Amino acid sequence: MKQTIYYQFLEKKKQGKKSFAVLIDPDKVNTGNILALVELAITAKVDYFFVGGSLVISSHLDECIQQIKASCTIPVILFPGSPSQVSPFADALLYLSLISGRNPELLIGQHVISAPFVRKSGLEIMPTGYMVIDGGAPTTVSYISNASPIPADKNEIAMCTAMAGEMLGMKLIYMDAGSGAKTPITDAMIAKVSECIEIPLIVGGGITTPEKAYLNCKAGADIIVVGNAIEKDPNLITEMAAAIHSIAVNA
Repeated sequence: MKQTIYYQFLEKKKQGKKSFAVLIDPDKVNTGNILALVELAITAKVDYFFVGGSLVISSHLDECIQQIKASCTIPVILFPGSPSQVSPFADALLYLSLISGRNPELLIGQHVISAPFVRKSGLEIMPTGYMVIDGGAPTTVSYISNASPIPADKNEIAMCTAMAGEMLGMKLIYMDAGSGAKTPITDAMIAKVSECIEIPLIVGGGITTPEKAYLNCKAGADIIVVGNAIEKDPNLITEMAAAIHSIAVNA
C-alpha cells in the first residue's frame, strides 16, 4: 500500500513545517469556482486540497477532483462524510474513525462495508482518528453521527482520546470543530493533544482569520484546514497560507 503523502506529512512534522489544506465541498462549487480557487491556491502555495463534506448530495465528486487535478499538481485528499464518497481520481483518502463518539457504525461499522471498494480504488489510505470538538453550534457531522462532541473545555478528554487513537494504530489525528463553528478549537486543547502524540495533528473548523491559523500552528497543529471561511472569501487563501507558512522551521 503506497504511503507517499503520509510520509510527506511525517517529514514535514519532523522538520517543523506547517501545512495548509483548502477544504472543498463538491456541493458548493462549480467549474468556475474550482478554477478560481485553484489559481489562488497555486499562487499562495497551498499544500493540499481536502475534498468532501458531511453530506455531498451532488453527483460530481469525480468531476470536481478531475478538474483540480487537471489544473495543478497540489495533492487531492478525500475527506469523506460517508463510505460512498470515494473517488479513484484523488491521491489519498482520510479513512476516518470517529473516535470521539460512541457510535459503532462510525468507529468500524461503515468501514467494514466500504473496505473492498476502498482497497480497489488504489488510493493511498491514511487511517485517521477523527475527533469532533464542540464548536458552539450544532454541526452536520454531530447530527448524522448521533454522537456528542467533546466539550470545548475538556482538554484532558481530548488528550486521552488522541492518545488512545494513536495507540490503536491511527496514523493521523484530526480535531474538527465542524463547518461554520462559532468557536474554533482552543489553542490550549491543541497544545495538550499535540504534546501527547507523535503522529501528525490536523485541525479544522471555525478558523476564520490568518491570526487564528497562525496561533493554532504555534500551539502544535501540523496541518490547518479551512473551508467555510474561504467559501465566503476566497481571497483569504493568500493570507492564510502566508500566516501558516511563516512558522519558523526547526533548526
